[in-house]
Parts: sequence; C-alpha cells; structure tokens
Amino acid sequence: MIIDIENKSVHASDAGQGIDSSKDTIVFLHGSGLSHIVWSLTEQFFSSKNFNVLSVDLPGHGNSEGPCLDSIEKITEWLEKVFEKLNLKDLIIIGHSQGCLEALEYSFKYKKRLKKIVLIGGSYQMPVNKNLIDLACNGDSEAVKLMMKWGYEGSKKFIGGNPIERIIQSSRDISEILAVDLVACNNYSNGYEAAKAISCPVMLVLGELDKMVNLEFGKKFSNLLKNSTTHIIDGCGHMIMIEKAFEMREKVLEFLKK
Repeated sequence: MIIDIENKSVHASDAGQGIDSSKDTIVFLHGSGLSHIVWSLTEQFFSSKNFNVLSVDLPGHGNSEGPCLDSIEKITEWLEKVFEKLNLKDLIIIGHSQGCLEALEYSFKYKKRLKKIVLIGGSYQMPVNKNLIDLACNGDSEAVKLMMKWGYEGSKKFIGGNPIERIIQSSRDISEILAVDLVACNNYSNGYEAAKAISCPVMLVLGELDKMVNLEFGKKFSNLLKNSTTHIIDGCGHMIMIEKAFEMREKVLEFLKK
C-alpha cells in the first residue's frame, strides 16, 4: 500500500489485503535502521487470523520517501497523520525496539485511537552506547557488527538470513538512517511518564538473552504498566520476531483474543 503524507510517498505492507473496516487493524513498527521486511513472518500470520495488517516503513526507511525523522516525538506526530489519512480507529500497535518508544509516545498523545499495545524487545528508555552512535554517524560498517553482537542470541536462528545485513547495506544507510534512529532513541526522555499513563491493555514480549534490553530492566518496565502481561521467550535475543517468530506470534494472538 502506498499513501501520500505531506507530498511524500509512504509505504505500508498490508499482506495484499487492503483495509477492511469490519476488522481490527494491527500496525507494526520496526526498529532502528530497519523496515517492514522484519515483519514478513508476522504480518501474513495475523492477516490469516482476520486482522488488517500494516507494516509501516518510517520516512526514509524501506520504500518510504525521506528524509528520516530525528526524534520519537516527530515520528509519533507523523504516525497520527498516517492513521488519520487511513481513517483508522481502535488500533493495535505492535512495536519492536525503537518501535516500542514510538508506541509509548503515541499512546501518551493519542490514546483514544488505541485498543491494545504489544511491545517486543523494548522498554521505556533505550540509551545507546556512544561508540555505536559515533560509528553510525560516520557510516562505519562496524556499527552494524556491534548491533549484531549486542542484539542477537545467534545468527543461525534467523529464518531467511540476518535482517540487519539485508536491510542496512551501505555507508549511506548507516549514516543517514541508522544513525538518525539511534540518536532519536538515545534522546527520548518521556517514556517513564508515558508508560505510567497507558490505560489500554499492554503485552510485553522479552527475550531471555537480549543484550540490548536486559531482562531485568524489562521486568521493571512491566511494573510501570497498569494493565500488562509479560511473556519471556527462552533462548532468545533482541530480534524476537525473527529468532522466535512462531512462539511470539502465538502468544501475541492469545493476548489479542482476550
């Protein structure tokens, strides 16, 4: 699906099904430097379970025109324009990593449009190592290697190959997309207040071996949420929807059916 927002084309993968007003709509938000591709194993599954699905490419990512937006707050305002354009209500937002921060800030500003939230491999704050930011700003491929080292339990667990290597392929991708996202994550400061203010049901999916979002920190995050459930996936790192796609999908479906 291609729509126009402020004279820029926006791509959202909809599993080829479009939007049926009689169904609930799930919006998938990708992590830093990534695109809708990371949700390929997930969107088809939920489309087959009677949901509308939209895997959105943020500005400058995937097939959406740029430039990238440089703060979580700006991304949130942009998402509201997308949802308003599509006349979407009672949304279910599923965010991964940076997408969790976007979901938090969106719920803080536009909670009336939300039905449920699923936060995968995320927390209310995501400070980024300065060395990683510096490498990314310089377009250094070592930034990608560091992300893989800190983020994943093992590349052999990826179905279809490591998604970061497939999506971030050039120095420009690193400096103009990944670096902008990492700085946005590092600078976001409203997550604690946003988490405490959420009123709709929330599910946290955490990886037992996630080095980017430590499991203990994830548990503290869950304590901030008034109406939440948490599922921990054993033997899993940060890229949960790729490493343990099938378990994650089934547990999220159980939550959405409640």
